[in-house]
Formats: sequence, C-alpha cells, structure tokens
Amino acid sequence: MVQQTPSMPGRPGRAGRALSLPNILTYGRILAVPAIVACYMPGTNLGRWIALAIFIAASVTDYLDGYLARLWHQQSAIGRMLDPIADKLLVATTLLLLASDNTVGGWSLVAAIIILVREVAVSGLREFLAEVRVSVPVSRLAKWKTTMQMVALAFLIAGPAGDMLFSGVQAMGELGIISYIGLLLLWISALFTLYTGYDYFRAGIRHIISEEM
Repeated sequence: MVQQTPSMPGRPGRAGRALSLPNILTYGRILAVPAIVACYMPGTNLGRWIALAIFIAASVTDYLDGYLARLWHQQSAIGRMLDPIADKLLVATTLLLLASDNTVGGWSLVAAIIILVREVAVSGLREFLAEVRVSVPVSRLAKWKTTMQMVALAFLIAGPAGDMLFSGVQAMGELGIISYIGLLLLWISALFTLYTGYDYFRAGIRHIISEEM
C-alpha cells in the first residue's frame, strides 16, 4: 500500500501559487488596463471618473499584492515576473491615453517621455543584470517614485472633469487646479524617475567595466 505524503501547509503547489490572492491581484491590475482605455477613450467626464476609479483600484493592488505575498509567504516566480510588467503596462498605457487627448501636451510630453524611456531601459537592464546574477534591490526612493507616478496620473485622469469641480480656482493660464497639480507631480515624478534609474545603470556599468578589466 502506497502511503501518501501529506502536503505541507503554507507551501502550495504550482497551480496554488499561480492562483494565490497576491497573483490574482496582479492579474486584475493587468486586466484593468484595457478597462481604463475603454472608459477613457470616449472622452466624457463620466468616462474619466470611471477610468479614475479603476486606476485607483489597480494602483492599490500594486501595494497589496507584494504586501500579502510577503505576509503569507506566497512569493512566486510568476508573481515576480508579472508584477513589474503590470506596473509598466498601467503607467505606459495611461501616459499614452493622456497624451492622445492633449491632457499631457507641450513641454509636459518631455516628462512623459522621460518616464517611458526610463521604464523600458530599466526593464532591459534588469534582464541583463539577472542573467549575470547581479541584484539591485528596490530602494525606498524608487517606491516613492512609483507612488508619485500613480498620484500624478490619477490627477491627470480626472483632468478637465476634476477642474470643473474647482472652476473658481485658476492655477496657471488656462489650466484648472487639478490638471495643474497633475502636471506638476508628473514633472516631479520624472525627476525621481531619472534619479532612481541611475542605480540600475551604475550597477550595469560597474559589472561591464569589471568584466573588461
């Protein structure tokens, strides 16, 4: 008679890890991206508010999935792979939406481009550094950078719809107060983005130099 070995609590199999709550939250953040696009694209104020609600919910899952994975010891390879992908999809798609209707336009496009280019470049560097087994921990400042990006994008999604709620407050030129705050935070996020990206480039350059010597 074959005796079955009881499964260890807290150590689910592959299917269990893939369907753990932290990973489900990550999947939800990815699915939120097309939902935000569908609500935002018609260009109505109601669509902006719905897109904003979805965006905020998705942004909250960015904190919850990692926190719950660590709390319940449910870290998984698929979670580590999909979490940064979900973040970049959410940020990049939202920036493109905002640029498409000129919510982010003019010189503010420079800030958006800085953020997009940094995210793509850092993704490539992470892949390179992982191959050579060089680890670059996520700094506290990088976490603040992500938070700043999400807050800036939330203000900008509200944009003109939010400005109407404070129509008596003029921020700068023709900009309403909500749009002005969003653009200001976007520029601050771009500066944080440049600074935090330096850690990855420094680690990559240091490794390349050490190999060449």
